[in-house]
Amino acid sequence: MNKKIIYIGLGLLLGLGACNEEFLDRYPQTSVSPEEFFKSEEDLELYVNGLLSLRSSYDAYHADQSSDNMATTGAVEVKTMMTGDPSSQTLTSGWSWGRLRDINYFLDNYERADASEEARNHFAGLARYYRAMFYFNMVKRYSDLPWYSSSLNPDDDQLYKARDPRATVIENVVADLQFAVEHVRESVPSGTPDVWAVRAFLARVALYEGTYRKYHPELALEASATTFLQLARDMAQQIMDNGNFSLYTTGRPEQDYATLFSSLDLLGNQEVILANPYDVNKDRSGDINYTVFGDYEQSPSRDLLWSYLMVDGSRFTDAEAYQNKTFVEEFQDRDPRLSQTFAYPGWLRSPNTTPYIQVLNKNFSGYHQLKGYANTVDNIAVGSVDFPVYRYAEVLLTFAEARAELGELVQSDLDITINALRERAGMPGMSMGVANANPDPFLAAKYPQLSGANVGALLEIRRERRVEFALEGFRYDDLMRWAAGDLLENIPQGMYFPGLGKYDLTGDGVEDVILVSKDQDIPTGDNKEKNELGVFLIYYKAGEVGDNVDLYLTGGAAGGTMVTDTRERVFETPKYYYRPVPIQETTLNPNLTQIFGWD
Repeated sequence: MNKKIIYIGLGLLLGLGACNEEFLDRYPQTSVSPEEFFKSEEDLELYVNGLLSLRSSYDAYHADQSSDNMATTGAVEVKTMMTGDPSSQTLTSGWSWGRLRDINYFLDNYERADASEEARNHFAGLARYYRAMFYFNMVKRYSDLPWYSSSLNPDDDQLYKARDPRATVIENVVADLQFAVEHVRESVPSGTPDVWAVRAFLARVALYEGTYRKYHPELALEASATTFLQLARDMAQQIMDNGNFSLYTTGRPEQDYATLFSSLDLLGNQEVILANPYDVNKDRSGDINYTVFGDYEQSPSRDLLWSYLMVDGSRFTDAEAYQNKTFVEEFQDRDPRLSQTFAYPGWLRSPNTTPYIQVLNKNFSGYHQLKGYANTVDNIAVGSVDFPVYRYAEVLLTFAEARAELGELVQSDLDITINALRERAGMPGMSMGVANANPDPFLAAKYPQLSGANVGALLEIRRERRVEFALEGFRYDDLMRWAAGDLLENIPQGMYFPGLGKYDLTGDGVEDVILVSKDQDIPTGDNKEKNELGVFLIYYKAGEVGDNVDLYLTGGAAGGTMVTDTRERVFETPKYYYRPVPIQETTLNPNLTQIFGWD
């Protein structure tokens, strides 16, 4: 394994890593003055490399806890909001400005360097890319924000300015990214963003903002949605036309998709526009095995599983009594990506030579995440799995969705985007005419705000996005921009069991587990029943919520789906699409007023 990774020791020279939340109340803390440091191209490179920010595999694979893709026992903010009484006194995280201080400090001083204009612009472009990323994440949380384009003195009146309108902030974000598109180099050190990563991010921002404005009338920005959708389309088109990237495929649909999330080296992968490279031997560990698999906080939802098509392209949710299919039945003849995302019946967990049997626990769905899981006992390999920060697949889906939202979608667009992804997965292509003539009622019920002649196609694009990016951390942002927050009110469901009794979970026709009533004593040792292979059955007491049992079913002993939570969830619209400014900040700066009903 040979990886070229940039490792930064900037903190040894500059105190930039502190990221103190009190950005607005003091000068940047540096041990070297700008006159002494910003002298050469090497200084610029050192500083900007210190700003390097790549999404981690941990953050990505845990972000779906906030969405309907996952059940979680964790104290996830949106879940606690919907089940509690949130306010600016309880939601106090996120208003952190230290990173912006570090970025603006560079932009205030980079022109001092004795370097070519091209070099100065390149590193300024990267800094502005990082600033755009910072503000975009803040906009998603707070909408209106004070915009700061330079570092401030402690006595500067701008420290106490009011929030600038979302439109102003996003205008500046786009300006930063357009500067970066014009000036960031195409050739950069491995593991750092180049101009194509910048374009990919700009396409992501534009699609988010365009659809957000279209579906959120409370902003009164619908008239400008088209401009952003056009920008998303054009950025995606530029990447597609360039020809540098293509979908990763070796002609093996049963494993090519999974390889993107289990590879020890993505730096040369044709689909990966930017990778976060991990290498345990270089103190860069990405070990997430213990957190994504089994019964640690999170488990995939049944609703996500239902979104996958049958292998012939038909809809799983069109099948009779699809809600009552058991674990083994749910995986039969499905989109191959399902078994590369969920642990499936018959899967072998290293180093075992017999199929893995799902572990069933209270408050979990029973499903396990396979995507991103390193199926090996080699701890070096487990911690050295790279993560794809930007994939070409996202570019294709951005192009398709933007074209559909603009009313421009034609079959040839689908052929080079959605159908290319389905072909990689071994699935038949999508027909725009068929989709629009017969929209999926399962999806249509989720997104009732969609209308027009392209509803069926838009629904299928949203399905493809959910499936292709399942458990990568996209789903919550998608629900927010589509104004589909009410879907979070649905408590995630788990596996279905028609009642007490014995069940096969490995797909070989032999029972592996037995569900018994809450009143039955579980036998011990050799008193346990064996299956026909001579293996002891795994016993679980099943009952209703509140019973002293191992797993909860909606119908208790009469069967049903596994229960992951029981607390009523209420998503207040539009309030919960945003977060309040923490009360301590509004106390210090009364000009920071709350919006959309927060106090």
